[in-house]
Amino acid sequence: MGFFSRIGRLVRGFFGLFVSGLEERNPEALMEAARSEFRERMAHYNGALARMAGIAERLKSQIKMKTTRAQDLERRIMANHRAGNLELAGSLARELQELRADLATDTQELADTEDAYQSNLRQAKVTQKEFEDKITRLERQLSQVKVKEAQAEAAAGLGNVAFSVGDLGDTMKGVEEILNKRYEQSAGKARLAKDMVNMDQVQEKESERKAMEQAALADFLASQGVAAPAQTESAVPQTPVVKEMGPQSGGPA
Repeated sequence: MGFFSRIGRLVRGFFGLFVSGLEERNPEALMEAARSEFRERMAHYNGALARMAGIAERLKSQIKMKTTRAQDLERRIMANHRAGNLELAGSLARELQELRADLATDTQELADTEDAYQSNLRQAKVTQKEFEDKITRLERQLSQVKVKEAQAEAAAGLGNVAFSVGDLGDTMKGVEEILNKRYEQSAGKARLAKDMVNMDQVQEKESERKAMEQAALADFLASQGVAAPAQTESAVPQTPVVKEMGPQSGGPA
Protein backbone atom coordinates (compact mmCIF):
# COMPACT_ATOMS: atom_id res chain seq x y z
CA MET A 1 0.00 0.00 0.00
CA GLY A 2 1.38 3.44 -0.97
CA PHE A 3 2.30 6.16 1.44
CA PHE A 4 -0.33 8.60 0.15
CA SER A 5 -3.04 5.94 0.35
CA ARG A 6 -2.19 5.37 3.99
CA ILE A 7 -2.26 9.14 4.65
CA GLY A 8 -5.63 9.38 2.90
CA ARG A 9 -7.07 6.54 4.95
CA LEU A 10 -5.78 8.16 8.15
CA VAL A 11 -7.31 11.53 7.24
CA ARG A 12 -10.63 9.89 6.45
CA GLY A 13 -10.49 8.08 9.78
CA PHE A 14 -9.85 11.27 11.74
CA PHE A 15 -12.56 13.10 9.81
CA GLY A 16 -15.00 10.25 10.50
CA LEU A 17 -14.24 10.39 14.22
CA PHE A 18 -14.68 14.17 14.20
CA VAL A 19 -18.04 13.95 12.44
CA SER A 20 -19.19 11.14 14.73
CA GLY A 21 -18.32 13.25 17.75
CA LEU A 22 -20.30 16.19 16.36
CA GLU A 23 -23.30 13.94 15.70
CA GLU A 24 -23.22 12.57 19.25
CA ARG A 25 -23.09 16.07 20.71
CA ASN A 26 -25.74 17.50 18.38
CA PRO A 27 -28.56 14.99 17.76
CA GLU A 28 -30.87 17.95 17.08
CA ALA A 29 -28.75 18.85 14.05
CA LEU A 30 -29.10 15.29 12.75
CA MET A 31 -32.87 15.43 13.18
CA GLU A 32 -33.06 18.74 11.34
CA ALA A 33 -30.93 17.31 8.53
CA ALA A 34 -33.33 14.36 8.32
CA ARG A 35 -36.28 16.76 8.15
CA SER A 36 -34.64 18.74 5.35
CA GLU A 37 -33.85 15.59 3.39
CA PHE A 38 -37.40 14.28 3.83
CA ARG A 39 -38.93 17.61 2.75
CA GLU A 40 -36.75 17.62 -0.36
CA ARG A 41 -37.75 14.08 -1.31
CA MET A 42 -41.40 14.79 -0.63
CA ALA A 43 -41.19 17.88 -2.85
CA HIS A 44 -39.99 15.73 -5.77
CA TYR A 45 -42.64 13.10 -5.01
CA ASN A 46 -45.38 15.72 -4.83
CA GLY A 47 -44.18 17.20 -8.10
CA ALA A 48 -44.62 13.83 -9.79
CA LEU A 49 -48.07 13.49 -8.23
CA ALA A 50 -49.02 16.93 -9.47
CA ARG A 51 -47.99 16.01 -13.02
CA MET A 52 -50.06 12.83 -12.78
CA ALA A 53 -53.04 14.83 -11.55
CA GLY A 54 -52.55 17.21 -14.47
CA ILE A 55 -52.70 14.31 -16.92
CA ALA A 56 -55.94 13.13 -15.32
CA GLU A 57 -57.47 16.59 -15.63
CA ARG A 58 -56.41 16.82 -19.27
CA LEU A 59 -58.01 13.45 -20.00
CA LYS A 60 -61.22 14.60 -18.30
CA SER A 61 -61.26 17.67 -20.53
CA GLN A 62 -60.65 15.55 -23.63
CA ILE A 63 -63.44 13.14 -22.71
CA LYS A 64 -65.87 15.99 -22.12
CA MET A 65 -64.99 17.63 -25.43
CA LYS A 66 -65.22 14.35 -27.39
CA THR A 67 -68.51 13.44 -25.71
CA THR A 68 -69.98 16.74 -26.86
CA ARG A 69 -68.60 16.13 -30.36
CA ALA A 70 -70.13 12.64 -30.41
CA GLN A 71 -73.55 13.98 -29.46
CA ASP A 72 -73.33 16.57 -32.23
CA LEU A 73 -72.36 13.87 -34.76
CA GLU A 74 -75.34 11.75 -33.72
CA ARG A 75 -77.72 14.65 -34.38
CA ARG A 76 -76.13 15.38 -37.76
CA ILE A 77 -76.25 11.72 -38.80
CA MET A 78 -79.96 11.49 -38.02
CA ALA A 79 -80.71 14.79 -39.76
CA ASN A 80 -78.85 13.83 -42.95
CA HIS A 81 -80.39 10.35 -42.94
CA ARG A 82 -83.89 11.82 -42.80
CA ALA A 83 -82.97 14.26 -45.59
CA GLY A 84 -81.71 11.44 -47.79
CA ASN A 85 -78.04 12.48 -47.65
CA LEU A 86 -76.91 8.93 -47.12
CA GLU A 87 -73.32 9.45 -48.26
CA LEU A 88 -72.76 12.30 -45.80
CA ALA A 89 -74.60 10.38 -43.10
CA GLY A 90 -72.30 7.41 -43.69
CA SER A 91 -69.19 9.60 -43.50
CA LEU A 92 -70.38 11.11 -40.22
CA ALA A 93 -71.19 7.66 -38.85
CA ARG A 94 -67.65 6.52 -39.65
CA GLU A 95 -66.26 9.59 -37.86
CA LEU A 96 -68.51 8.87 -34.86
CA GLN A 97 -67.28 5.29 -34.75
CA GLU A 98 -63.64 6.42 -34.59
CA LEU A 99 -64.50 9.09 -32.04
CA ARG A 100 -66.20 6.53 -29.78
CA ALA A 101 -63.10 4.34 -29.99
CA ASP A 102 -60.99 7.33 -28.90
CA LEU A 103 -63.43 7.98 -26.07
CA ALA A 104 -63.12 4.40 -24.85
CA THR A 105 -59.33 4.67 -24.91
CA ASP A 106 -59.34 8.03 -23.07
CA THR A 107 -61.78 6.69 -20.48
CA GLN A 108 -59.58 3.68 -19.76
CA GLU A 109 -56.47 5.86 -19.56
CA LEU A 110 -58.26 8.21 -17.17
CA ALA A 111 -59.26 5.28 -14.94
CA ASP A 112 -55.69 3.96 -14.92
CA THR A 113 -54.26 7.40 -14.20
CA GLU A 114 -56.73 8.02 -11.38
CA ASP A 115 -55.94 4.64 -9.81
CA ALA A 116 -52.20 5.33 -9.98
CA TYR A 117 -52.67 8.84 -8.59
CA GLN A 118 -54.80 7.71 -5.67
CA SER A 119 -52.43 4.83 -4.88
CA ASN A 120 -49.38 7.09 -4.86
CA LEU A 121 -51.24 9.74 -2.88
CA ARG A 122 -52.07 7.20 -0.17
CA GLN A 123 -48.45 6.07 -0.15
CA ALA A 124 -47.31 9.68 0.27
CA LYS A 125 -49.69 10.21 3.19
CA VAL A 126 -48.58 6.97 4.88
CA THR A 127 -44.91 7.91 4.43
CA GLN A 128 -45.56 11.40 5.82
CA LYS A 129 -47.34 9.98 8.87
CA GLU A 130 -44.60 7.42 9.53
CA PHE A 131 -41.91 10.09 9.34
CA GLU A 132 -43.80 12.41 11.70
CA ASP A 133 -44.34 9.57 14.17
CA LYS A 134 -40.67 8.66 14.07
CA ILE A 135 -39.61 12.26 14.62
CA THR A 136 -42.02 12.50 17.56
CA ARG A 137 -40.54 9.37 19.13
CA LEU A 138 -37.01 10.67 18.65
CA GLU A 139 -37.90 14.05 20.16
CA ARG A 140 -39.46 12.33 23.17
CA GLN A 141 -36.38 10.13 23.55
CA LEU A 142 -34.11 13.17 23.22
CA SER A 143 -36.09 14.97 25.92
CA GLN A 144 -35.75 11.99 28.26
CA VAL A 145 -32.00 11.84 27.60
CA LYS A 146 -31.63 15.55 28.40
CA VAL A 147 -33.55 15.11 31.66
CA LYS A 148 -31.33 12.23 32.72
CA GLU A 149 -28.19 14.16 31.77
CA ALA A 150 -29.39 17.14 33.79
CA GLN A 151 -30.12 14.91 36.78
CA ALA A 152 -26.68 13.34 36.54
CA GLU A 153 -25.03 16.74 36.26
CA ALA A 154 -26.96 18.07 39.26
CA ALA A 155 -26.12 14.98 41.32
CA ALA A 156 -22.44 15.36 40.46
CA GLY A 157 -22.55 19.03 41.43
CA LEU A 158 -24.23 18.29 44.75
CA GLY A 159 -21.69 15.61 45.49
CA ASN A 160 -18.90 18.18 45.23
CA VAL A 161 -20.60 20.79 47.42
CA ALA A 162 -21.53 20.22 51.06
CA PHE A 163 -23.53 22.83 52.96
CA SER A 164 -26.57 23.12 55.23
CA VAL A 165 -29.35 25.65 55.66
CA GLY A 166 -27.61 26.95 58.75
CA ASP A 167 -24.76 28.21 56.59
CA LEU A 168 -27.20 30.73 55.11
CA GLY A 169 -28.42 32.00 58.47
CA ASP A 170 -27.17 35.60 58.17
CA THR A 171 -28.49 35.98 54.64
CA MET A 172 -31.91 34.57 55.47
CA LYS A 173 -32.13 36.72 58.58
CA GLY A 174 -31.48 39.79 56.48
CA VAL A 175 -34.25 38.83 54.09
CA GLU A 176 -36.66 38.32 56.98
CA GLU A 177 -35.87 41.76 58.42
CA ILE A 178 -36.43 43.43 55.05
CA LEU A 179 -39.78 41.69 54.58
CA ASN A 180 -40.94 42.62 58.10
CA LYS A 181 -40.04 46.26 57.51
CA ARG A 182 -41.89 46.38 54.18
CA TYR A 183 -44.94 44.74 55.77
CA GLU A 184 -45.05 47.31 58.56
CA GLN A 185 -44.81 50.20 56.10
CA SER A 186 -47.55 48.80 53.87
CA ALA A 187 -49.85 48.01 56.80
CA GLY A 188 -49.41 51.53 58.17
CA LYS A 189 -50.23 53.16 54.84
CA ALA A 190 -53.30 50.96 54.43
CA ARG A 191 -54.60 51.87 57.90
CA LEU A 192 -54.01 55.59 57.31
CA ALA A 193 -55.89 55.46 54.00
CA LYS A 194 -58.80 53.65 55.69
CA ASP A 195 -58.96 56.11 58.61
CA MET A 196 -59.03 59.10 56.24
CA VAL A 197 -62.12 57.86 54.41
CA ASN A 198 -65.27 59.79 55.42
CA MET A 199 -67.80 56.96 55.82
CA ASP A 200 -70.70 59.39 56.40
CA GLN A 201 -70.05 61.01 53.04
CA VAL A 202 -69.81 57.59 51.37
CA GLN A 203 -73.20 56.55 52.86
CA GLU A 204 -74.79 59.83 51.74
CA LYS A 205 -73.58 59.32 48.16
CA GLU A 206 -74.86 55.73 48.19
CA SER A 207 -78.32 56.86 49.39
CA GLU A 208 -78.36 59.60 46.76
CA ARG A 209 -77.46 57.12 44.03
CA LYS A 210 -80.23 54.72 45.05
CA ALA A 211 -82.80 57.55 45.14
CA MET A 212 -81.80 58.67 41.62
CA GLU A 213 -82.07 55.08 40.35
CA GLN A 214 -85.60 54.71 41.78
CA ALA A 215 -86.64 58.09 40.33
CA ALA A 216 -85.33 57.04 36.88
CA LEU A 217 -87.24 53.75 37.17
CA ALA A 218 -90.44 55.60 38.11
CA ASP A 219 -90.07 57.95 35.11
CA PHE A 220 -89.53 55.02 32.74
CA LEU A 221 -92.55 53.10 34.10
CA ALA A 222 -94.70 56.21 33.84
CA SER A 223 -93.68 56.68 30.18
CA GLN A 224 -94.73 53.09 29.54
CA GLY A 225 -98.03 53.48 31.35
CA VAL A 226 -97.03 51.14 34.12
CA ALA A 227 -97.72 51.96 37.71
CA ALA A 228 -94.60 52.05 39.84
CA PRO A 229 -94.53 49.39 42.58
CA ALA A 230 -95.03 50.53 46.12
CA GLN A 231 -91.71 51.13 47.80
CA THR A 232 -90.94 49.58 51.09
CA GLU A 233 -89.65 51.60 53.94
CA SER A 234 -86.17 50.20 53.44
CA ALA A 235 -86.13 51.32 49.79
CA VAL A 236 -87.43 54.88 50.47
CA PRO A 237 -84.76 57.14 51.87
CA GLN A 238 -85.89 58.58 55.18
CA THR A 239 -85.99 62.37 55.42
CA PRO A 240 -84.57 63.45 58.73
CA VAL A 241 -86.96 65.47 60.92
CA VAL A 242 -85.55 68.92 61.64
CA LYS A 243 -86.66 70.35 64.94
CA GLU A 244 -86.93 74.14 65.10
CA MET A 245 -85.45 76.03 67.96
CA GLY A 246 -87.70 78.21 70.10
CA PRO A 247 -91.17 77.86 71.60
CA GLN A 248 -93.68 75.39 70.08
CA SER A 249 -96.69 76.81 68.22
CA GLY A 250 -99.91 76.58 70.15
CA GLY A 251 -98.12 76.49 73.47
CA PRO A 252 -98.24 79.02 76.26
CA ALA A 253 -96.77 82.37 75.44
